[in-house]
Amino acid sequence: MPTLETTVDGLRLPNPFVIGSGPPGTNANVIGKAFDEGWGAVICKTISLEAEKVVNVQPRYARLRSRDTGEIIGWENIELISDRSFETWLDEFKQIKDKYPDGVLIASIMEEYNKDAWHEIVERCEAVGVDAFELNMSCPHGLPERRMGAAMGENPDILEEVCGWVMEVAKRPVWAKMTPNVTHIEDPTRASLRAGCQGISAINTIRSVLGVDLETLRPEPTVEGYTTPGGYSCQAVMPIALRMCMEIATVIRNEFPGRSLSGIGGVETGKDAAQFLLLGCDTVQVCTGVMKMGYRCVQSMQEELLAFMEHHQFETLEDFKGHSLQYITTHSDLVRRQAEARAAKKAEHEKKMIKKDTEWDGDDFVDQTDALSRG
Repeated sequence: MPTLETTVDGLRLPNPFVIGSGPPGTNANVIGKAFDEGWGAVICKTISLEAEKVVNVQPRYARLRSRDTGEIIGWENIELISDRSFETWLDEFKQIKDKYPDGVLIASIMEEYNKDAWHEIVERCEAVGVDAFELNMSCPHGLPERRMGAAMGENPDILEEVCGWVMEVAKRPVWAKMTPNVTHIEDPTRASLRAGCQGISAINTIRSVLGVDLETLRPEPTVEGYTTPGGYSCQAVMPIALRMCMEIATVIRNEFPGRSLSGIGGVETGKDAAQFLLLGCDTVQVCTGVMKMGYRCVQSMQEELLAFMEHHQFETLEDFKGHSLQYITTHSDLVRRQAEARAAKKAEHEKKMIKKDTEWDGDDFVDQTDALSRG
């Protein structure tokens, strides 16, 4: 009987499905709801020491729908990190851990380019019992003027320095969350892992403008007639996320064995999750999917992933983690493989061709006839 239980960086999870940082982890009530529904772990909405600098706007979401079915396939947000005070979060972290001692609670944290601030937020969160950290080095919008989020994560040198600050004091596992808004995601990945982070989360949302309303001529989401580029998520980003997770998993396999990867980007089903795991992820995160379908979607996701495992006779996630990485290669290698396959097929075909009447065989007469035919 297959099991979804897994241990990642010493964290024991009942399954690999993790609530991604964002609205689904925005307070103790919804985090408790996630644990009640059976999520493997929960990452809170990103917090910082100074919540007063965070001012959200309304509306802050825009959704892209299929032209044929009307289904939501793309989602843009211009939402900032949590606007709730750090002290409130500390109280709620303690409440959550008291009520769900076995629940894996991960604090998503973001700070400015300030060593003391990073030290303080890590130490104070650990003091109230959080199980791990995710460093938000990747939010594509909001507070870039403070060198926060992607403004930090796009620079591998700064990223390595800040991750190093965190690792000086962190006693719990640390994952660095990567921005996809870079040319080579391997560079910030290496920087984070060189600094000592136990794992990588990828990808955060893709910087975007969802579209323009052709009646008002205003881009969406419109706030008092104006907008700002936001983060794009949902089903449409999954191919990009899979590619980047594959690249990160390859770096981990070749250069940092034993480190972990949490895949993010369009996961809405157990089959989606299986693809991320096959390309080297240890866990998968879901954020927009919960906003579309609700917390209970984790139940069908688990059922679908277990059905996939039963079909292939996998007993544990480790049995197939990274299995499909072996089939990723270069274009020149694809050319070589195809040429060899065609040459082998031609040789086999020519082998069946009769060259002399004495070679005709009654048992293979039809095949020998076909081999001599042009069509």
